[in-house]
Amino acid sequence: MKDIYLDNAATTSLRKEVIDEMIHVMNSEFGNPSSTHSIGRSARAVIENSRKLIAKILNVSSTEIVFTSSATEATNWILKNAVENFGVKRIITSKIEHHATLYTIYDLQKKHSIKVDFVKVLPNGGLDYNHLEDLLAEEISTLVSLLHVNNETGVVNDIEKIGKMCSNANAIFHCDTVQSIGKTEIDLQSLNVDFIVSSAHKFHGPKGVGFAYVKKGTIMQPMIFGGEQEKGWRAGTEAVHQIAGMAKALQISIQNLEKEREYITELKNYCIKKLLENFPEVKINGENTFYNILNILLPFDDDKTSMILFHLDMKGVAVSRGSACQSGSVKPSHVLAEMLSEDVLKKPSIRVSFSHYNTKEEVDLFIEILKSV
Repeated sequence: MKDIYLDNAATTSLRKEVIDEMIHVMNSEFGNPSSTHSIGRSARAVIENSRKLIAKILNVSSTEIVFTSSATEATNWILKNAVENFGVKRIITSKIEHHATLYTIYDLQKKHSIKVDFVKVLPNGGLDYNHLEDLLAEEISTLVSLLHVNNETGVVNDIEKIGKMCSNANAIFHCDTVQSIGKTEIDLQSLNVDFIVSSAHKFHGPKGVGFAYVKKGTIMQPMIFGGEQEKGWRAGTEAVHQIAGMAKALQISIQNLEKEREYITELKNYCIKKLLENFPEVKINGENTFYNILNILLPFDDDKTSMILFHLDMKGVAVSRGSACQSGSVKPSHVLAEMLSEDVLKKPSIRVSFSHYNTKEEVDLFIEILKSV
């Protein structure tokens, strides 16, 4: 039986055009982009053209795009700079952020004794904006770190509203846009945001490469010391083929955005319909969720919780979990723990995430396999 991949929020498969582009670059642009001879300059041109393409899509200057190995690396770098070089004394975040953000903040809190405030999370998975406004009223040098689309539930935060609130309070705004870049329109000229981060493998690009948007005029200290690559901020010879693949993936994703978004939205709605037909007591975790992410609470007995992902995997279905099952014990997702009661957390929640490569036939098979658990 063909595997059914429904874990696109974790990673996506590469588009054929991206693979072709990367192979072409690997074959023809092997030069070191820091070399001054023509072969090196040709590789440098690939990097800079990729940077310009990404910048154009986001409506920013190419000088504001910095290539990294991942969004995790970029987030670590940005948050550390904020505390160690910008004089930030407080970070406002939420307890439902990605661990790349949370663990970095906890480390900075331990090392620098900064104040950390958490925005309240509502039962529907959204943020309490009134609470955020109250927190921002305190006069202290502040950075706000809040994501755009939650990676577990798909709940969408209003980053336009958050940006305006930060601007009014003279706070720096760092936004994790990993789940939204390439899947929705983002015009950074219309948003009051200082930093965003992204990873290529979330929008059908290669793993091991990402980028950060750093607002013009921001003085950053290097994340890696060495050569002058990436304005001296990230030393090391660039992975030219990965950067080219990322730019190609983003370009195609935006070109196909309207068509693919419509298709995936219909597919997600079809899945919800089929789930409710077969499991009337199923619950959806979160409201106002992104069109490709569906986190569902299944009406199964507690004793099935630890085996459900194993069962699905054995049947060829790849999904992710809302509750992590480790060493025979059920540890709740830190995201769902902020939304659900302790009793409800014991029941199995799974994340189903779609791409344009998925089909209704795959959804039907997924439902049938779920019924056999």
